Amino acid sequence: MRKIIPIRFSEKDFGAILNKYDYSLHPGDIVAGTIFHKESRGFLVDIGSHVAGYLPIDEILLNSFNKYNQYTLENFVNNTREFFILAYDKHKQQLLLSVKRLDYIRAWKRIKQLESEDIILHLPVSNVNKGGILTNLEGLQSFIPKSHLISFSYDQGFIKNNIQCKLLFSDEKTNKLILSHKLAMLSVYSNLLKIGSTVYGQITQIKKYGIFISIYGIPALLHISEIGYTHIDNINYIFQVGKKIKVKIIHIDMQQGRIYVSKREVD
Repeated sequence: MRKIIPIRFSEKDFGAILNKYDYSLHPGDIVAGTIFHKESRGFLVDIGSHVAGYLPIDEILLNSFNKYNQYTLENFVNNTREFFILAYDKHKQQLLLSVKRLDYIRAWKRIKQLESEDIILHLPVSNVNKGGILTNLEGLQSFIPKSHLISFSYDQGFIKNNIQCKLLFSDEKTNKLILSHKLAMLSVYSNLLKIGSTVYGQITQIKKYGIFISIYGIPALLHISEIGYTHIDNINYIFQVGKKIKVKIIHIDMQQGRIYVSKREVD
C-alpha cells in the first residue's frame, strides 16, 4: 500500500498559489486570503487579486458578547482564512471583507441542520431578564421565553449555567431564534410521558377552571371538566396546593410544551 505524504504549505506558498489565478471577484463571493497588516480600524488582507482586501474590526465578531483586546487583534496578522466579500470601494480600490458575515451564513446552515434533527441542545445562559433567558446558539443570540421555562429565577448566579432546550422557532431573515426548555424536558421524559399513561403530579395552583400540577417538573393542566363526572361547585374543597394526585395524560402539546391530564377513570 502506497504511503501518502501530506503536503504542507507555508504562507508564502499559499500566496503564490493565490496569485496564479486571475480572480473575478464580486460581492457575495467567498475568497481565501492572508491578513498582512493591522490598521487603526481594521486589517489589510492579501487575497491574491489586483486589489487589496480590507477587513474592518466590526466585521470580525459574529456576536457582541465578546470583545477582542489589543493583544488578540495583533495576533490576527499573518492568519490565513476565508472571507466574505461585502462590497468594492472604488475610491480606495479595496474589497470590503467580513468574517462575521461568513460565520453568520455558516451558523444558519448548522441551525437548519439542528432543527431538522430535532435534538436537545445544551446551551450556556448568557443573561436573565423578566421575559426569560438569553443564550447563544452557534454564535447567534437566542431567547427562551419565561413561558417555555420549567423553573425561572432572576438570580444572576443563574448566568453561565447550561440549560437544556430545543428549537421552537427560527427565522433567518429576521435573525430570530426562540428556544424551549419545556420541549427539551418533554423529550427527556418521553418514555414516561405518553398519552394514556398514569402518573403522579404535585398540585402547584388551583384556579376556578382547573388545577395546575407539576409532573417531573413539567406543568400540566387538569381542567375542571376532567376531574370527574359530577358537577363541582368549588375545587378548593377537594384539592390542596402541595398535594400529590394521580392522573392520566390525555394530550401533549409539543408546540407549546404543555401536558393535559384527566382524573376520570383513574383509581
